Amino acid sequence: MVCFLEIVAVLFGIIGLLGCILPVLPGPPLSYAGLVIMYLWANQPAVDGSFEITGRFMLIWLAITVVVTVLDYIVPVFFTKVTGGSKEAVKGSIVGTLIGMVFFPPLGIVVGAFLGAFLGEILLNNKNLGASLLSATGSLLGFIFGTGLKMAASGIMLYYIVKFI
Repeated sequence: MVCFLEIVAVLFGIIGLLGCILPVLPGPPLSYAGLVIMYLWANQPAVDGSFEITGRFMLIWLAITVVVTVLDYIVPVFFTKVTGGSKEAVKGSIVGTLIGMVFFPPLGIVVGAFLGAFLGEILLNNKNLGASLLSATGSLLGFIFGTGLKMAASGIMLYYIVKFI
């Protein structure tokens, strides 16, 4: 039974890592679920009677998971706003990401975010080319930064899942 659960935990970790790139999957929460499985069912006591995975470790990773997940929604908006982008740029970036994900994965996600923000500014806000490109670049950088944070957290959680096997 433990071997099966270890496989399930690793799968959660891998799917969590994929979820960092695919917006339809909650990456870090899935990776954390893999850690929870390891903590609850595969946590074996060491020779000295202590457990390899502690409650403190799990609380720290829960906090990291929550912070990274929340930041993933805030960072792109922040980067877009810093570069002069509007709500339309943010909405366009989200729509572009979804369209890119469906029709041109995986590169379409990044290109879609950029083009969506750009078109949102040009078409809906009547901004000039330079301002629209700057807003789109901010949106893209925010998306990349947020994705990088999620991937780092999920990658480290996957490392620990495998380590604890």
